[in-house]
Amino acid sequence: MLTDLEKKIIALLQTDIPVVKRPFLEMAQQIGISEDQFLSVLKTLNDRGMIRRFGATLKHQKSGFKANAMVAWRVDEEKVEKTGNIMATFQEITHCYRRNPAPGWKYNLYTMVHAADEDECHALVKRISRAVGEDDYELLFSREELKKTSMTYFED
Repeated sequence: MLTDLEKKIIALLQTDIPVVKRPFLEMAQQIGISEDQFLSVLKTLNDRGMIRRFGATLKHQKSGFKANAMVAWRVDEEKVEKTGNIMATFQEITHCYRRNPAPGWKYNLYTMVHAADEDECHALVKRISRAVGEDDYELLFSREELKKTSMTYFED
């Protein structure tokens, strides 16, 4: 069970963390508590497993990564975990998931890759393919971003 203060802090963490020298001080001030109290609650939430990590979301298009593709891979089930773990070591991969194949769709492992252009994405995927010994894949390039948000668990 979460306290009202914990819910307020989680609601704040669902928004953009300010890019300032002391972001948690600024966030603490928004809800009328001290930075020490804010950090103490964060530590408690972490210790309880309620918050496991903080992650930055980079707007890749503004950073020079103009092409991104979901790569659908067909990998033998007994190799999925090992293959996925190797794929996850590539810094250009931001997501790596195993999913059940759908009728008429044989792919069961998915990665999201980012590069400067589509040719670079193709070259990267070939490198990944050689590293894992898998060559049955399809690149699905993003054409338009229609929605991109993080989950919201609590409102302010």
